[in-house]
Amino acid sequence: MKERTITDSKGESRTLLGPELAIGDRAPEFSVLAGDLSPRTLAHYAGKKKLISVVPSLDTGVCDLQTKRFNTEAAALGPDVAILTISVDLPFAQSRWCASAGVEAVEVLSDHRDTDFGLTYGVLIKELRLLNRAIFVLDRENVIRYKEILPDLGNHPDYDAALAAVRNL
Repeated sequence: MKERTITDSKGESRTLLGPELAIGDRAPEFSVLAGDLSPRTLAHYAGKKKLISVVPSLDTGVCDLQTKRFNTEAAALGPDVAILTISVDLPFAQSRWCASAGVEAVEVLSDHRDTDFGLTYGVLIKELRLLNRAIFVLDRENVIRYKEILPDLGNHPDYDAALAAVRNL
């Protein structure tokens, strides 16, 4: 298993498990769970542009706001864009959160069962078994066209850059 260290602005380090994907790489297949416990894979979104928003937990302030922001932006992006939010929260907790937050345009998915997404995309935090905050934008052929891995878990991603990347595909 590949490991790499990421250091935040306070000088605190954590270990990310999995490969370090680069812009231009073909996005790897993954398996996560939908709210009804059915599997979801990259293949489920074939032919669509994809914005994958990765959060540690929906029950934290920045993750809450990040997911709501992309939910708000979804209508302007159109039906040919799939916006996914992935965390290790249990599917039941994610469904409850989405219902209370009014999130319907973003598909919220759980990597809780086996952390396949986190390990495949290199964003699983070894010390916490949470996903590191990140954004991946994939084109219709599943090539990574934009990525942001945030060193500080409490910081927001660059929403404008991520949205521009999707719009420019």
